[in-house]
Amino acid sequence: MSSTKSDFTLNYTQNLQMIYDEIGPTSDLRTRFIEHEKFQAAIVFLETLIAEEKIEQTVLLPITIHSSQSFVESIITSNLKSTVSFQKCIDSMIEGYAIITINNDEHVYLVGASKGNNRTITEPDNEKVLRGSHQGFIEDIHTNLQLIRQGIQDKNLMINYYTIGKKTKSKISMVYMKDIAQEELVEEVKTRIDSIDVDMMFSPGYMSEFIEDTQWSPFPQILITERPDRTIAHLMEGRVIIFGGGSPSALIMPANFFSFYQSPDDYNSRFLTGSFYRIIRLISFVIAITLPSIYIATVSFHFEVIPESLLLPVKGSLENLPYPPLVEALLMELTIELIREAGIRLPSSISATIGIVGGLVIGDAVVAAGVVSTTMLIIVSLTAVSSYVVPSPEMNTAIRILRFPLMIAATVLGYLGIVFGLMILLIHLCKLEAFNSPYFSPLAPFHWKELKDTFIRAPIWKLNKRPSDAQPQQQTKEENSRKWKQDE
Repeated sequence: MSSTKSDFTLNYTQNLQMIYDEIGPTSDLRTRFIEHEKFQAAIVFLETLIAEEKIEQTVLLPITIHSSQSFVESIITSNLKSTVSFQKCIDSMIEGYAIITINNDEHVYLVGASKGNNRTITEPDNEKVLRGSHQGFIEDIHTNLQLIRQGIQDKNLMINYYTIGKKTKSKISMVYMKDIAQEELVEEVKTRIDSIDVDMMFSPGYMSEFIEDTQWSPFPQILITERPDRTIAHLMEGRVIIFGGGSPSALIMPANFFSFYQSPDDYNSRFLTGSFYRIIRLISFVIAITLPSIYIATVSFHFEVIPESLLLPVKGSLENLPYPPLVEALLMELTIELIREAGIRLPSSISATIGIVGGLVIGDAVVAAGVVSTTMLIIVSLTAVSSYVVPSPEMNTAIRILRFPLMIAATVLGYLGIVFGLMILLIHLCKLEAFNSPYFSPLAPFHWKELKDTFIRAPIWKLNKRPSDAQPQQQTKEENSRKWKQDE
């Protein structure tokens, strides 16, 4: 027994009253009294969190069988803890523990008997792959950590638990490889987690806004995934992962721009195939943010760049339109966004129908009514398809937002406005940092050796070094020093 002064009394009814006063008059508070040959006790718990059949199996049945025993520790041997702290007792009760208080004992005992309502492990709907693992995280944090432990069977895998939210008391865990992750990065993440002071915390996605570097940037600085294989790969590169209870998502930090365009399929297929599809994704980024603005600038200022064979058809489709190209583009882009939102919010059986209605009926109707040109319809459709190629929903949203300022710049200054807009975007990417790591690495700062896993995916046996943005600064400086000496 601990020598620490107990917050409880020897009278178990007084201990019960203390718990009642603290919890308050909630209807799901239950108490079951135990009359034993050697002692009197009571079990108090919240029935919304506790499976009563587990109470029967782990507490009441053993007490009935071992009626001659006088100590709870010798009767209940499954998931039993003791405490003398009143606050720990209340916190454990809210977490899903049953509390046993015994007459003439200053200790209370905590029995884990929470309800299990976890769904099965399935592949994430928004991160499907053709080859490789089809496992995905679920809402139970312990199951997610188990998947990571199974994938990395190494003693250097560190897991730290935190509680965030004064009212919700949400549990999160920080995971990293002790021998690989940068020590400064780990301490920086810990500092940012400790600085969060809120009443509620629903999920790691909710938390990302508190810990990322630049909240006003349209680009996400934390990579969110639901795939264990992707998470394990980033852990082995030296990154830090955050899991949260009640969410199937893992937050990966630091993330750079190119990590959002990488997919497990790149590594599960041959390197020529993986490189081809990665190049397609990066080209889709350029198409998604610039194609509408290029069309607007062309038909507004630069008709001379259109081939002669297309000049008359394009000019003819624009003659009777009531609105300028910018209004056309905004109208169609907003229509696409409405269709997308409707498809997400509606049941899956209806969302497919909405997509067909929006894509065919509305598109054909606006062209027939003379509100939008056929060329603009093609441009917007190709832009929408290109924006959905990116494997990350967060980067997908950033792309859809970025094309609107470029459309306005193209309306005002034509191609010059597009160039200015892209220059500002590039400067922002070069200046942006994620947890003190360059966001646009390996292009800014430039590391030509790391380009083998950026625009293309080199053969696996070539990928024998970890990215510099996730490596300890001291090691990077030493490598740079050796490189300069070799060059000299």
